[in-house]
Amino acid sequence: MAAAFSSSFTSSAIGAQFYRPKFVKPKTFVNTIRCAGRLEWDPDGLLGPPQTGHIARLEFQRRLENDAAAREEFERQVREEKERRRVLRESRMIPDTVEGLVEFFLDTEAQEIEFEIARMRPRLNKEFFDHLQVELGKLRFSVNKTQAVEDRLFELEALQKALQEATEAYDKLQADLVATKKNLTEILTSKDVKATLLDLVERNALNRPLLTLLDENIATAHSVNQKQAAEYMEKLRGLVLKYLTV
Repeated sequence: MAAAFSSSFTSSAIGAQFYRPKFVKPKTFVNTIRCAGRLEWDPDGLLGPPQTGHIARLEFQRRLENDAAAREEFERQVREEKERRRVLRESRMIPDTVEGLVEFFLDTEAQEIEFEIARMRPRLNKEFFDHLQVELGKLRFSVNKTQAVEDRLFELEALQKALQEATEAYDKLQADLVATKKNLTEILTSKDVKATLLDLVERNALNRPLLTLLDENIATAHSVNQKQAAEYMEKLRGLVLKYLTV
């Protein structure tokens, strides 16, 4: 059964907003692991953050569930936005220099920041942030504080804060996902599942992200017609739920 285990997962969305004209000082970064296939207010954040509250979100979901035309239109918009973003990603030239990388991120659309951080994570290193800090220092102590200097200072301060918070969130998410996949593999390969689950409970390692990953593996098994593996993992899911709610 362990062979059916897939390392697929749904990653988090790390939010940011942009000025110049795309970068604006960010307010928060949101990390969630979403269950694949669930009806979202906006799947994968493709159409931007919701603009209203919880009640409006539920009404939007009900409308999509009950109105075939609205659902088809929404899905069309999602497909078009996915294609637009794919074309945009392929058209962007990755810079070779630290200076170029700063400008690259300043010109990155808000909804692309998560993708670009994942793609550029090895280059968002000490050299990059040191360069950013040096440039900020020069701007802060500039003798001629023109409007252009003030604008540049604002956008670089916003960029520094956004990338520091986003890289920390990304690194934590990756570490959590590695641990979650390790724990799920431990369950799937265990000769004594109940004992393994109890051990995970004691280590506080039995959690919702693990359940989400198990759901995704069940869906993957069904999609490739591995019915026996899917049934086995569904039984495991029942046990995981039992220990989660104890």
